[in-house]
Amino acid sequence: MTDDLSELKSAIEALIFASPEPVTLATLAKVLESEPQEHIKEALEALASEWKRGGGLELVEVAGGYQIVTRPEFSEWVRRLFHEHSSQRLSVQALETLAVVAYRQPVTAPEITEIRGVNTSGVLGTLLERRLIKITGRKAVVGRPFLYATTREFLDRFGLKDLTDLPKVEDMAEALGLDVPEGLADSPPIDEVLPFDSSFPDLKNSKEQVH
Repeated sequence: MTDDLSELKSAIEALIFASPEPVTLATLAKVLESEPQEHIKEALEALASEWKRGGGLELVEVAGGYQIVTRPEFSEWVRRLFHEHSSQRLSVQALETLAVVAYRQPVTAPEITEIRGVNTSGVLGTLLERRLIKITGRKAVVGRPFLYATTREFLDRFGLKDLTDLPKVEDMAEALGLDVPEGLADSPPIDEVLPFDSSFPDLKNSKEQVH
């Protein structure tokens, strides 16, 4: 049994390492179809314990799945490595808009504009293109504006298991080096997990269609 568990751990470790996104338990069960789910869970727990023993990497549960990531204490070194890739970094305006969506979702563009005090349609287009936000529907008011919410990509990028892991607005703003928008300062914590799937796909030509 020990040998079987060891082989299963190695297989799971390889799958998680090879995947560009978090691997869910359901995906592991599908790929490892001959393995009972309880054995997969046991192997995951054993792997997580082993990865905690040290080194520069760790196995974490994030965005509803499992991923091998660099340890937080080495984030500064990793940040230096990718510092030159400035085109991939979000602007202050984009980060502020993303914060509003994260803490007020589902939220419309006019509501975001009211909180930030500036037009955000162009920034919303950028966030849609980066797949950090998505359209979840339309609000039942005059004009029926789109409703925006965050995505799995957002959770993955910020190392969150789900939306209930969002820190306080002030803590998030401090970590990102932002000022808290006045209308966002008293946002209550999110106490439920919003669905990821949506009947509204991400817009390809988002900058032209956002409203």
